[in-house]
Amino acid sequence: MVHSAGLLLYRRHGSAVEVLIAHMGGPFWARKDEGAWSIPKGEFDPDIETARDAAAREFREELGIDPPAAEPVELGTWAYSSGKRVTVFAVDGAGFEASGFCFGTFEMEWPPRSGRIATFPEVDRAEWVGLDAAARLLVKGQRPALAALERLLGIGPRIG
Repeated sequence: MVHSAGLLLYRRHGSAVEVLIAHMGGPFWARKDEGAWSIPKGEFDPDIETARDAAAREFREELGIDPPAAEPVELGTWAYSSGKRVTVFAVDGAGFEASGFCFGTFEMEWPPRSGRIATFPEVDRAEWVGLDAAARLLVKGQRPALAALERLLGIGPRIG
C-alpha cells in the first residue's frame, strides 16, 4: 500500500477561510485547472518516517520553503480510488505569504516514446483560495480534507 502525507495550510480572511493549494506541474496538467490542484504532499514509508514528519518534508520539497511553525493537527486519512492513502494535517497559516517558492522537479520521458528525458516542476504555482474554490480545484481524493478542516474550525461541514 502506498502512503502519502501533506500539510493543508489555512488562514482566516475576514469571515472566510482560505487554504493554500498547489497546481500540479508537468505536461499532463498544464492546461487543466479544476481537479488539477493538490495539497502539498508526497509519499513516505511508515516504517521509516511518521506521517507528520513526511508532511513537513514534502511541503519543503515541493514548495522549497519551510512550513509555518504552528502545530499540525491531523485531519484524517483517506483512500484514493487507486488504493493509495493520504494523511492530511491542518496548519494555521496566518501570516504565511504564498511567495518565494522554489518548486521541486521531476524527470520523465517527454514527449511520450520519444526517448528524450525532460525536467518539470512538481507544482507550477501555489495560491491561497477560498474553500468553495478549493472544492472545485483539488483532486477528488483530497476533497474530504476540506470538510474535516471545516469541522475542526467549527464552520461546517459545508463541503462534502
